[in-house]
Formats: sequence, structure tokens, C-alpha cells
Amino acid sequence: MSKPFGTWKSPIDGASIASGVSLRDVQWSMSGDTLVWWESRGKTGLLMAQTGAQAPRDLTDRRLNVSGRVGYGGGAFTLGAGRAFFAANGRLYSQPLAGGDAQPITPAFGSYASPAVSPDGNWVAFVHSYEHVDGVSLVDANGEEFPRKLAYGTDFVMQPTWHPSGEYIAYIAWNHPQMPWNGSELRLLKLKNDGSRLPYAGDIVTIIGDRETAIFQPGFSPDGRYLSYVSDATGWGQLYIYDLEKSEHRQLTANDAEHGIPAWVQGLRAYGWSGDCRSIAYLENSRGFVILKRYNLNTGENETIPGLETYTQLEQTSISSSSDAIAVIASSSLIPPRVLSLTSGGQVFIHRRRGAENLQADQLSVADAITWSCADGGIAHGLFYPPVLKDEMPAGKPPLIVNVHGGPTSQRFAGFASEVQFFTTRGYAVLQVNHRGSTGYGKAYMEMHRGNWGLYDVTDSIAGVNHLASEGLIDAGKAVIMGGSAGGFTVLQSLVDYPGFYRAGVCSYGVSNQFGLLMDTHKFEERYTFWLLGELPEAADLYRARSPLFHADKIVDPIIVFQGTDDVVVPQDQSDSIVASLKRRGIPHEYHLFEGEGHGWRNPETIETYYDKIERFLLQHVIYA
Repeated sequence: MSKPFGTWKSPIDGASIASGVSLRDVQWSMSGDTLVWWESRGKTGLLMAQTGAQAPRDLTDRRLNVSGRVGYGGGAFTLGAGRAFFAANGRLYSQPLAGGDAQPITPAFGSYASPAVSPDGNWVAFVHSYEHVDGVSLVDANGEEFPRKLAYGTDFVMQPTWHPSGEYIAYIAWNHPQMPWNGSELRLLKLKNDGSRLPYAGDIVTIIGDRETAIFQPGFSPDGRYLSYVSDATGWGQLYIYDLEKSEHRQLTANDAEHGIPAWVQGLRAYGWSGDCRSIAYLENSRGFVILKRYNLNTGENETIPGLETYTQLEQTSISSSSDAIAVIASSSLIPPRVLSLTSGGQVFIHRRRGAENLQADQLSVADAITWSCADGGIAHGLFYPPVLKDEMPAGKPPLIVNVHGGPTSQRFAGFASEVQFFTTRGYAVLQVNHRGSTGYGKAYMEMHRGNWGLYDVTDSIAGVNHLASEGLIDAGKAVIMGGSAGGFTVLQSLVDYPGFYRAGVCSYGVSNQFGLLMDTHKFEERYTFWLLGELPEAADLYRARSPLFHADKIVDPIIVFQGTDDVVVPQDQSDSIVASLKRRGIPHEYHLFEGEGHGWRNPETIETYYDKIERFLLQHVIYA
């Protein structure tokens, strides 16, 4: 006899999800013969290295937690002059790629990210944040001098990169209330030297970008002729080059697809130059599916690079200067993330796997990009995953997990999602919602979130449930809404605005009080709500309307809430307050507070507990209710 949906025995549990490593960045050395990648083991970030056909090895010591700490992090390391330069334990360090001890090159104060080593190996530029002030600074590669400030005066900076001559540094800058994907500038800084040990900043000019145009990832061609970047001036993130001698811009891509990434963290890369300067390999994102393409500067042609057809999400492009091999982090619905490289001859080498990869394709669910109509006549997008097929399927339709991404200016991709497979292997269907306001579908789609947070994310999710139900794919009476951070806010706001529509909610570190968020969150997002809801005091009524805490008496559906005690993005009191209301009114709920966790789970024990509690909660309140 077949088991009911949601009760199937699954090969995926919290322990197996927690046991895998996290892969976030991969880079070739300047010589092009050594590949280095960043991975986490529990709460510790490490650098791994592989030279040629040798076995991979730990490059850094576990006593050093390699991690960029500006904003949401990222940009943990760079390579140059036979060394790795990385942020760890509140300092920048230098370590030989061949092995040896790491040596600090900066004082232990503030936060560091995005180190960039000069072509001659003498200097390291980096992003520094201290006491609410961010900027680009410079230190000598041996750490003999105190760092020197280079580019300050804006609220934020990102992605410093060197001209091959060593005379210029390009970087991205922006100010409150913009976020980097709303409006930012590509700036060019000329270095001068008065005979002192460290160069200093001369003229700084803005090449392109403004308050309404977002610029992403500056990069110089190896011959120094061009400065490349991604701009959304056309309504999509397109790839451009700027001729430094002629002061001319040239657009290289034109598809209705995204070629950049919303810069939530430092160190993101979506393209790279070939060593001979004849082409650029870049990522193209269409509806959450990412492919690798190449632009030929001589012919003006764009072509898909063969060899990675089995993968649907690619990240962190890096090109070997010696062989033009392309390294990426790659995954698909059926393949967990891998560090791999693609040679110019089309051979694929796998350097690191996230985990055991012991599941067959028929044991997992495949993402399907779908579009649906909304009640107001608009359209929304998402990725649908049916439950994994069984020989004996139970009668009826499967329950649905509506999974709303954070941000809220973010996107769900068609890469491997452990959280999704946890549910589909148990007999749930999953809808990953890319509601209006998400990135990945053009700037106009993203701009629909301006002043509308808590509107489209809520209604588009409901419309998605109704669409899937009308197609006979799910049981709308057993729909669950789930999300973390901004997605957690959508969970709470949905239960407030549409009580009884969902059978239950799963909320992780969700925003319940917009006034409190504005006052208490970290610098990176402290003015974000001005764009999402409006400025105070003029928008006070809207802030109140979109604060679930002030309307918590409308929540009647069971809900499970998770929160970390050390979360500086959405502080603990945001969850404490909403749970207090649920408790007072006797609403079925659970509250799990994880000691020492921040904005997301790092400890394997936390991850295992998280999934175990969700499974038990849904069995009680959805499957057997």
C-alpha cells in the first residue's frame, strides 16, 4: 500500500544536508597552473588548492576562519605573486601557494574584503569597513607599512581591480539609499607616488553609472586597453567594454537575459577575459537557468561554449591566464555543486564535490521554469518541482511548499537545492517563487518592488498556488508558505493578509516590525526600506500596514519560527515579538532559538535540528491534520 504524500522515506535528511561543504568561490593563480577555492566546513572557511594533476590540499589552517566580513561577506581571497591573500579573523593575511605559514599584513581592526593584488605583487588593495565608514585602502604585500586610505567619501565600495600597468584601480561605489543593483558608479582611481613607501590616490573619475543605473564587476583586459563591466542601462544587465584611450563604450550582449548578478556580497564574478584579450567568457541567466557563453572581440559574435550542458547553474567564472581553462562552481537540479574546470579543448575536470553525490537522477526532482497570471493581470515567474515519482503513487494531489526567497531583491536558480529535494523526496511539490520584484527577469520586473514590499511577493505566491491547483498538480488545501529573512516577512504578511489560505507557515528570521528593522539592521540595508516602502515619516502608515507585528491578531494558521541569537540583520526581537502574540492567543506554533547562529545556519547540529523540526511540524499540522 502506498504511503501518503509527505510521509515517504527519503534518502535526504538534515544530517546529510549538514554534512556537505559549502563552495562559494574559485580562482586561478596568476600563473594559471594552480586552482584555489573557498569552502566552509561547519562555521569555518578554508582555502583549498590544487596544482596541475596533484591531489587537492588544505591551503589554510583551520585556526584561521577565511571569510570576508564587509556587509553580507564574500570576497574572501585573491591570488597573486605566488601567494594567496585572504581575510580571516579580522585581518588580511598572505600565504605562499606552495605552502607555509600565513602572515598578517594588516592590523586587527574593522572588517576586510575583496583583496586585489597589484600586477607586480607589491601592493594589495582591499575594501575596509570600520565604525560605519567604508572605503578602498592599500597595504604593501608584506605588511611592513600601515595601510593607506585610497577611495573614501561614499557610503559603500566594492570590487576593486588593478590595471595591468599598476597605475589605476577601478572599483564600484554607491550611496544610501541606493542598493548596488539600484544605482552605482564605476570609478577609476589614478595612483601617484611621492617617494613614500605606499602610493596614494590621485584623480578619481566616474566612468559610467548613476543613481538609476547599476554597474557590476569592473575588469581590465590583460593588455590594459579595455575596462569591462556590466550595466543595466538597457533594462537588462548587459556586458560592455570601455576603450580607455578613445573613451568609447561598446555593448557586447543584447539578449533579454541577465549577464550580471545583484551584488549582495563582495567578490562576485560573472565573466572573465581570455589571456590573449580576444574574447570574454561570460554567464547568461535566463529564467533561472545559467549557461556559459563567449564574445569574440574580433568578429563580434556571441556563442555558447560547449561542455557544460548538464549543468543549469554556473557561478564565479575564472579564466586561466596560461591555458584559458575556465573554472566555475556548477550544479543542476540533479547534481550538487562542484568546482570544475573546462579546458579550451572541451574537457571537464571535477576538482571538488560538495558531498557524496550518492543519489541517482530518478531519486531527485527536476526544476521546471513556469510563468503564471496574477489577479491584477500581471505575470510572475518561478521554478516548479514535482514530488519524486514512485512506483505506487498515492491517491489525490501532493501538498505544496511555497518557498519565497530572501532579499527581497534576489532570485531562485535552477541549480541544486538541498532544501527543495528534502521535501520532494518526501512527497511534497515545491514552488520556488520569483515574484515581481525579483532579479533575473529584467530591471522593470525588479523595479516593481519599489514601494510594494509585502504586496507582490504575497499575491504572486498565492497566484502561484492557484495556478498549480488549476493545472491539477497540487492540493491547494495543503499548501505551506516558507521563507527566511525577507521571505520570512512574506510568510508572516501572507498569514496576516490571507488567513486560512495556507495550511501552515515556516518562518526563519522573518521581519515582523518594519520600524524596528530600519533602526536595528546592519549598515548595508539600513536605508533599503526607503526604496521598498518609502521614507519616514511620510510612509509611516505603509510601514505599519506592512509590519505583521501590528496585525498579528489576524494570524490563525499554525506556524513554526526559527531565529538565531546573533543575527544582526534581523535581530532576535523581531521573532520574539511575533511569537509572544501567538502564545498569548493560543495559536498553534513552535519557536526554535539557535544560540550562536546569525542570519542563516552554519553549525551542522543547527541544520540537522532545523529540518527535523520542520518535518515533524508539517506532519502534525498539514499531512495528518
